[in-house]
Amino acid sequence: MNILLINPPNSGRSIPEERYGITSLKQIFRGEPLALEELAGNLLEHRVRILDLKAEPDGFPQALLDFQPDVVGLTGVTCEANVVLQLAARIKENCRATVVVGGIHASNDPAFFNHVAVDYIVVGIGKKNFAALVAALAGGNDKNLNLPGVIRTNPGGQVNRPLVRNSVDDLVMERPPDYDLVSRYRSHYILEKLGINMGFVVSAYGCPHSCSFCSIKGQTGGSYLTKSIAAVIRDIQLLGKVPVIRLVDANTFGDVKRATALGRALQESGMKKQYLADIRSDTVVRHPEMLRQWKEAGLRAVIIGFEEIDDASLAAMNKANKAAVNTEAISILNDIGISIVGDFIISPDYDENDFARLSTYLKGKRIDLPMITVMTPLPGTPLHRKQQHRIINHNLDYYTLTNAVTQTKLEEKQFYTLYAQLLADSHQNARL
Repeated sequence: MNILLINPPNSGRSIPEERYGITSLKQIFRGEPLALEELAGNLLEHRVRILDLKAEPDGFPQALLDFQPDVVGLTGVTCEANVVLQLAARIKENCRATVVVGGIHASNDPAFFNHVAVDYIVVGIGKKNFAALVAALAGGNDKNLNLPGVIRTNPGGQVNRPLVRNSVDDLVMERPPDYDLVSRYRSHYILEKLGINMGFVVSAYGCPHSCSFCSIKGQTGGSYLTKSIAAVIRDIQLLGKVPVIRLVDANTFGDVKRATALGRALQESGMKKQYLADIRSDTVVRHPEMLRQWKEAGLRAVIIGFEEIDDASLAAMNKANKAAVNTEAISILNDIGISIVGDFIISPDYDENDFARLSTYLKGKRIDLPMITVMTPLPGTPLHRKQQHRIINHNLDYYTLTNAVTQTKLEEKQFYTLYAQLLADSHQNARL
């Protein structure tokens, strides 16, 4: 069968840009479509192409015409969900392909894709189940399909998210991602600030924690699953001369014993790579020796979700951490020489004092690249269930994490002006 996997174009919209001409807050997603590369790696019995509309925005019509797909797989985050449906409708207008939608939004809110243009929804990791679905379609055995995590759409009716808890079998780690399918796009996948090529590798899925705003839990049902060290090393080697590897795990260091062994294996591999990875600040504080080892292996920077700067705000997010731990982690990483990408979340309830407080904090801490987003109740998360009644903007195009979709405490223009100024000030001396 001909399988076309599509990464949607950049499609998020910006309230501050559209209403107030503030362009500095618009979110642009970059990087290779690793989820599709992983799917492709488990479809060796079929002809597979990946179309990355972020890198090739005008490639859609020609790809349908040239490839004549039997199955089209679409993925997308929440702010891309509307565009995914639009693409699905265009596919149905132009060919007879079976349309399958997966990804993080589909996993958290599958009912959104219960649409006439979509035939199946895949929730969870999907690598194993999508291949099984394709095999059933190829054999004409899909009429009584019963695959965990695969939903046949029922337009006009209801679909329920199945209770899926993925296991390591779903990683199909013996079949690596097919990086060759995006070789023509490789020059687009750069670390923009440094102008160097960056490749994506996944070493772990899910997260053992339950922050109220986070959508990761919908991907694995709460499981924390790790690839074997041999598979991670193999995947990095498959990226050849790409100098910087972004480990796109939600928490690379969720299993400290395994993470320590991975760091040692990277060091012993002789690969001259640099790495970016996610870690919790409490893990830094408890295991600084592990970070020193990773520094020797090539760890260039870590991404840490600090989120807020006081204990009360952290507790309100169900963030199992303390502000003092964040401060200690910053000091440890500064001492080791590992750069910090620090994630912070501002609330639509912020007033002038809150913006000033965060600004003062950032000026007093050596965080190499602060990333500041707006608290957004993403569908499927505990935060969405709690704040559903407060949402005033239901258009998912604006769910980029840089728009307030609940009412702001400040006058809206003032909120975005202070947000833009905070971001500009914090990036003034940014480095990695």
